Amino acid sequence: MTQTGNPSGIKDIRTVGIPVGDQEQALAFYLETLGFEKRLDVPMGAGARWIEVAPPHAATTIALIRAHDGLSSGVETGIRLTTPDADRIHSNFLAHGVDVDDVLSWPGTPPMFAFRDQDGNGLEIIEVHAQ
Repeated sequence: MTQTGNPSGIKDIRTVGIPVGDQEQALAFYLETLGFEKRLDVPMGAGARWIEVAPPHAATTIALIRAHDGLSSGVETGIRLTTPDADRIHSNFLAHGVDVDDVLSWPGTPPMFAFRDQDGNGLEIIEVHAQ
């Protein structure tokens, strides 16, 4: 029997987790510095919480997962966030003391830069324009 389409039934990406040392500090960074909104914040026991944040109107969220044995912060997340103006966001991040790299742009690619959150987790900003 030949299977077509999506045999797994997976339909979307809802949440990507980032390990953080202090959930409260991480929450403050993502809300106050990045301008994200808190979508979910519930206790998980042993002092941990399940916290999800996202840019306004985004479908996919980021879970701020408490680092523990076997899960440490300060990782390259591979997460790419989009903006219509990478230079403006870069300047804003610099003004707020965010650890940022230079804005990069090569022929045929959009401007982009890497930055790190309060725990040293690496993320990237990529300029994308509506089509």
